[in-house]
Amino acid sequence: MLITFSTKSHADITMFDYVAEALLHMMGQSGAIPGAILAPDIAPALERLKAAVAESGHQPGPAAPGAQAASSDEETAAPVSLRQRAYPLIGLFEAALSANTDVTWAPTRNPLL
Repeated sequence: MLITFSTKSHADITMFDYVAEALLHMMGQSGAIPGAILAPDIAPALERLKAAVAESGHQPGPAAPGAQAASSDEETAAPVSLRQRAYPLIGLFEAALSANTDVTWAPTRNPLL
C-alpha cells in the first residue's frame, strides 16, 4: 500500500506503507494510518526524525514485507538507506514548520477509480 503525506505548504510525498510507518515511529507517532501532526507538534517530531536518521547513518531502510534475500550469485541493487527514504519527508516537515501548517497522511487514493 502507498501512503501520501500532505501539507498546504509543500507538494505531497508518497511512499510505501512499511517505510512510512518506520519513519512515523521515529517521530514518536503510533504509525497509525491515517493520521496527522498538528502545527505546534511538528518541531519536536521533526527533531526526533532528524536525530533518528542521523543515528541510523547509511543503514538500509526497512525491507518490504515478504521480501527475500537474493542468493549470492544474483545481482542485487544497493539497498536504499533510511536517510535517503527520509529526505523528502524531512523537506515536507520543514516546509510545514516554516508555514505553521499541519501534516496529514493517509492511504493513497487510486486515480483510476
